[in-house]
Amino acid sequence: MQERDQQILQTHAVLIVQVVHTCGNPEHKQALLLAVKAAESNGWVVLAQTIRKILDGNRDDALLNGLDEEDHVIIKAILRGLQDPSTLPDPTAKADASSAAPGLASIIHAAGTGDTGALEQIATMAEGMSRAGGDMAMIAGCIRPMVNGERDANKLCEKLSLSSEGLVLAILSELGKLTPQ
Repeated sequence: MQERDQQILQTHAVLIVQVVHTCGNPEHKQALLLAVKAAESNGWVVLAQTIRKILDGNRDDALLNGLDEEDHVIIKAILRGLQDPSTLPDPTAKADASSAAPGLASIIHAAGTGDTGALEQIATMAEGMSRAGGDMAMIAGCIRPMVNGERDANKLCEKLSLSSEGLVLAILSELGKLTPQ
């Protein structure tokens, strides 16, 4: 696998795993659709449309036709992961975390409004992050307070490393876009 493809997979690992997980657990679909909607509003229109087709049951390789290089790598990984979950990228591995912020914020926001599917999904993600240890565990410790409405960056980032702080600040920024003033 090319290094660029590997970077794309790692950058979007959380989304890839969430889509595959949701296909097997349709009760989480609404929470994931919020993340897909956020991706769409950030310019990932074709990717969002293709993910919706997968969530609706389409597994045809023709879904790959017409996708740009990055979308192609993501969708191919999802389709491969549906066939063989052992091929899924590790969502806890280190990557450029800023790209994860919109999806995490959407799920945190949905969980904060009482969406039970989102609550289950964010709890599962936080548990995996906690098991990973290090920075991921520290970020996981910020998730529950954010679900409960905490938006004070100083309080949330008090014990975080600079790289972890960057992700939490990005999530807070995305949450600000989702929360009416």
